[in-house]
Amino acid sequence: MVQDWEIKPRSNACRECKTAFENMQPCQSVLSFGAEGYMRDDYCEACWDAKGKTISAFSAWKGVFRKPPPPAEEPLKKETAEELLRRMMENEDPSQRNVIYILAVMLERKRILVERDVRTRDDGVMIRVYEHRKTGETFLVPDPKLGFNQLGQVQEEVMALLGPKTPAGNATTATTGEPAAENEAVSEEEDMTDAEDELDEEETEEDEFDDEDDDEDELEEDKDEEE
Repeated sequence: MVQDWEIKPRSNACRECKTAFENMQPCQSVLSFGAEGYMRDDYCEACWDAKGKTISAFSAWKGVFRKPPPPAEEPLKKETAEELLRRMMENEDPSQRNVIYILAVMLERKRILVERDVRTRDDGVMIRVYEHRKTGETFLVPDPKLGFNQLGQVQEEVMALLGPKTPAGNATTATTGEPAAENEAVSEEEDMTDAEDELDEEETEEDEFDDEDDDEDELEEDKDEEE
């Protein structure tokens, strides 16, 4: 059984020549799909130029190897959107498909993830290929094709999951005088609103096309009556 979503780490060395990547070195990332699922390989420019045309890839993109920074200390005992996304993807719970997708969209808007490609598998599932800007990991996230009427419920679920886990009074106070957890919650809500507006725009465009079709049908009926 093919796993719906996965996180593929970036290699520290070229798949072909085994030479370790240097910080800020250009490299080529390749995602292949087979009977055992997704496989990721990373190549230096020289090896890719020599072998790239012979590789059958599900998706491929050019990037830059960045040495991962040391993990930053989290001032609040609160799960971030990225931590929540990673935990849910590791749990492999199909019921969280919509939440996982929305979290990925939120992290893309925060410029933590960048969308590298969109591919459709043989079974018809659309896969969005995201790459973590700092770690270079690949996040494979199926697009559940959420409708605008579904977004509100998913938004409430995500915001509840991202709520602060520390007792009131222990939260760090920001320079504005508001708890840091509340500031982050506002930021998360803004990202969700952006996603909602995006879906709303898509539905509006579809409605406009439907109205144009109705106008054409009315014109055809008027012509028939005149004849």
